[in-house]
Amino acid sequence: MNNYPFDFDPKQSFIQQASDWIADVFYEKLPEAGFEIRDEQIYMAFQLERAYADKQTIFAEAGVGTGKTFVYLLYAISYARYMRKPAIIACADESLIEQLVKPEGDIAKLARYLDLTIDARLGKSADQYICLNKLDDARSGQDDAELFDSIYRELPSFVLKPETMQSFYPYGNRKEYPSLNDEQWNQLGWDVFQDCLVCERRHRCGQTLSRDHYRKAADVIICSHDFYMEHVWTYEARKREGQLPLLPEHSSVVFDEGHLLETAAQQALTYKLNHAVFEGIVTRLLQEEIRESLAVAVEEAITQSEYLFKLVKKRSVKVPASDRKEIEWSEELLREVNRLQDTLAVIEEELVFESGLYTIDTYQLKIVEEHLEMIQFALSLFKRPDKPISWVTQDKDDISLVIMPKWVKEVLKEQVFSRKMPIVFSSATLSVNGSFDYMMDILGMDSALSFSVPSPYEYRQHMRVLAPKAGEVIGLQDKVRETYRLLKQSGGRTLLLFPSMEQLEQFKGEAELLPENPDFRFLYEGSAEISHLIEQFQTDETSNLCAVTLWEGLDVPGPSLSQVIVWELPFPPNDPLFAARRSDASQPFEQVDMPYMLLRLRQGIGRLIRSREDRGTIVIFGNKLNDGHVREQVERVIPEGVTLESL
Repeated sequence: MNNYPFDFDPKQSFIQQASDWIADVFYEKLPEAGFEIRDEQIYMAFQLERAYADKQTIFAEAGVGTGKTFVYLLYAISYARYMRKPAIIACADESLIEQLVKPEGDIAKLARYLDLTIDARLGKSADQYICLNKLDDARSGQDDAELFDSIYRELPSFVLKPETMQSFYPYGNRKEYPSLNDEQWNQLGWDVFQDCLVCERRHRCGQTLSRDHYRKAADVIICSHDFYMEHVWTYEARKREGQLPLLPEHSSVVFDEGHLLETAAQQALTYKLNHAVFEGIVTRLLQEEIRESLAVAVEEAITQSEYLFKLVKKRSVKVPASDRKEIEWSEELLREVNRLQDTLAVIEEELVFESGLYTIDTYQLKIVEEHLEMIQFALSLFKRPDKPISWVTQDKDDISLVIMPKWVKEVLKEQVFSRKMPIVFSSATLSVNGSFDYMMDILGMDSALSFSVPSPYEYRQHMRVLAPKAGEVIGLQDKVRETYRLLKQSGGRTLLLFPSMEQLEQFKGEAELLPENPDFRFLYEGSAEISHLIEQFQTDETSNLCAVTLWEGLDVPGPSLSQVIVWELPFPPNDPLFAARRSDASQPFEQVDMPYMLLRLRQGIGRLIRSREDRGTIVIFGNKLNDGHVREQVERVIPEGVTLESL
């Protein structure tokens, strides 16, 4: 049986043969199926041939409508079969994953029109699955207990009644519960504080079963950027613990919407410390027959941890337009961090003696040691000259201390880009003012291949871009009223993009006070599973979708999306992460704020025209447009031939 969709000659270059076949696909096979020949696709195909032939990294910037997904999929699948290892397609978030694999998505189209059987499987992040232990807690809670109980009763029988000779299959992912809002999902979805290693139900957990499933993919595994970076960061630790890495060995990687990878990398390299979790883990030692000196050390560590977290809570302040709190660091706070490290060091020394006595279960001992090692490393980052980025999050009645190293570049360079493997960054927005230097710098790259191809769409005829007049300051209530005027004018059919959830909630609160509010249907991100909201928006033509995370990747062709309202210019949030980036820059606004905003704005504008027949309006609000330099830069990212008109 031929493993390839073409007659393979082992005496000739595989990549050259694959490239010839891909050229035939675009020149003959797809046009025969009704697709138009796109010069941009063919050009991109020849560019990707270089990356796969030489196993290099390439920035593939291709405008909306170029059909870039078909190109990278054809190369990734062909190369995966040649190497006998699946390709990884890493998307910016879970909603983009769903769009890639939906029944009418690009993978299904290639399989249908090229008569291919493509084995593509999803590798979803852990937080996209139900945690059975959290579900039990939610069922016994006061809020939505009946709802959670019905979810429990609908679980597969092998979860509720373990028996012999049962068949197991993946279950319990976020998409199966579309009506749950984010708050409800957070009550039963997995989170970082779940100790899966000692969970008695881990072998019947939907997350575990899904990993067994996607690891067997022959052609493609599709995951999020976050998940791929978590795989990279935990690779060695999981091997030490005798576990399989999150992803199997793979032949190539495609980072779709690759301009967002750096943010995902920093999130993956983040440590989250919580007193209650720490106490729950170390108190396991007290349940064993241990020496008094170890018991005393454990009690002292618990006391010191509790004091430190109370002090952190006292010294943290809310960051506007962010769900984070900034820590006001002081000598006292750093001194208490050092004291906690000292108490943990005592426990670690005591455990060395205790392990020789075999009084503690070996498995339990290993878990405690790993947790202590993680905390020690996270806290030790404060002793480095380049202090880590840190902030506080509120978790119901408790707080967590989040610590993020600054040296993401080094990790990416050593563990991702140093591998001799084709790596493709695909997006419509990878360059800033025609240069890829910004992306290469934040990702720690020394060199990479690159190319740009424009969109084939006639934006001059199909798009209008409107903004308030220069010098006009618009307050919140006036902006809401102007938005309703625009919605009435377009008959709904609008995507409203917000820079933060706080601003979305602000709009929602003001909008609900207007008498004309019932005339429109609004779908708000966070009120249900995101791909379910997108489907509703596409189906109900006059509805309006309000979102924070859909600046990239949303693909809704046709009249359902005829207007995009940018509620505010998407400058980076005023949180500790971007504060750290600004502090490291000689010109923070020009080097950090403007490139981020312009890339995101270009992506937001790209949501409107998704086919040759699409037409519509972009409306950009933001009082920062009154800055002449900002307005000039915004005008430069508008598609060529389109001018910025006044509202």
